Amino acid sequence: MNVTGSVVKINSEEVLKVERDLKTLPFDIKHLGATVNGPLYAKLKNTNFENGTIEVKVLSRIQKHTPYPDSWGFIGLAFRINGDNSAFESIYLRPKVGRSANEIVRNQAVQYYSYPDYKMDKINNTPGGPFETSADIGLNEWIKLRIEVKDQQATLYINDKKEPALTIKNMKGNLKSGAIGLWVDIGTEGYFKDLKVKKRS
Repeated sequence: MNVTGSVVKINSEEVLKVERDLKTLPFDIKHLGATVNGPLYAKLKNTNFENGTIEVKVLSRIQKHTPYPDSWGFIGLAFRINGDNSAFESIYLRPKVGRSANEIVRNQAVQYYSYPDYKMDKINNTPGGPFETSADIGLNEWIKLRIEVKDQQATLYINDKKEPALTIKNMKGNLKSGAIGLWVDIGTEGYFKDLKVKKRS
């Protein structure tokens, strides 16, 4: 959905490469809020996920000829995607700033948003947060994500740490279930492997 995908090798291991397709969803740097945080994912076929755990390893690089010089390597997951891709929940990473010396920027390494009504340019000013946080992550390294979803709560764990990186106590979308997507945004080469989905009632 608005991305291209291919199987490539990293260190002799086959992984899935996903990049935003600018032909199907153009990017406008002058209207940033309107042209990012959209339906940008490789969507799993025949999945209907309500509650449970989604686990995947991701690796992010900045494209050599990125149309957005400030790209931070945006990569993550979308879930509870509805049938026409007009609504979903998402948690994604900005690995480039995970170890920034600037604390304000470093605290933006993880982001939750809900499409279409609570994108990045609105969600962080919405009561009930925080909806973003810091994480010890970087570009060009494998990062393990695990999102545990139960009803309206989503909890993100990174690299098997016992303490969650981010907990969203009340997700903003009203979808009860839907598909899962491997999500990327502008200027990012996104790589995915070892996807595991466990459904719970």
